[in-house]
Amino acid sequence: MLTVHHLNNSRSQRILWLLEELGVEYEIKFYTRNAETQLAPDELKAIHPLGKSPVVTEGDQVLAESGAIIDFLGYKYGSGNWVPRRNSKKYPAYMYWLHYAEGSLMSPLLLKIVFDKVKSSQMPFFVKPIANGIANKVMSSFVTPNIKNHFQYVEAHLSANDYFAGDTITGADIQMSFPLEASVAKGAITKDSHPNIFKYVRTFQERPAYKKALEKGGEYDYSE
Repeated sequence: MLTVHHLNNSRSQRILWLLEELGVEYEIKFYTRNAETQLAPDELKAIHPLGKSPVVTEGDQVLAESGAIIDFLGYKYGSGNWVPRRNSKKYPAYMYWLHYAEGSLMSPLLLKIVFDKVKSSQMPFFVKPIANGIANKVMSSFVTPNIKNHFQYVEAHLSANDYFAGDTITGADIQMSFPLEASVAKGAITKDSHPNIFKYVRTFQERPAYKKALEKGGEYDYSE
């Protein structure tokens, strides 16, 4: 039996979505973030040394990293629909967006989360202005311009394509879902600012498999 080691409010939710799309039988083992640190519990380290989610196990096989899991499951169970054939025109785009999501897009988004936490954290009054000044400088000079550039890039792509690898949904769309829907949920992307991204997110959120995965996965606030 395939098991998804699922952390609440995490990117492992998209693995549940993919499995629902694939119609694969699976079970979920739930893990809850530490209420104070918001980090994954130590129990996950018994499954994978890094103690991160998602992790998928099947027999004695342990697989981590969202992109690797999506590619593996799509290839194994997708009947050629979720992972394009290697000699097809869609395959380069599939591979690009599969890796772009975490390799490029998530980097500045995570930096924004980090510096927002720095600015909102409790610290001595004489230190806070210095910390806020550094955070604001990094945000304005590096993080915010990079996020803006990425959003414009993705918006342009979706203005000419229904999905990231062409005219049908693939594993690349599963991988790209998290950073985009998190940005919509937090108001960084709106119907007015990036209409094509906004429409894309609202469209896949209406898929029956997506909704079923949400029901099974539980609490999900797009936080990590």
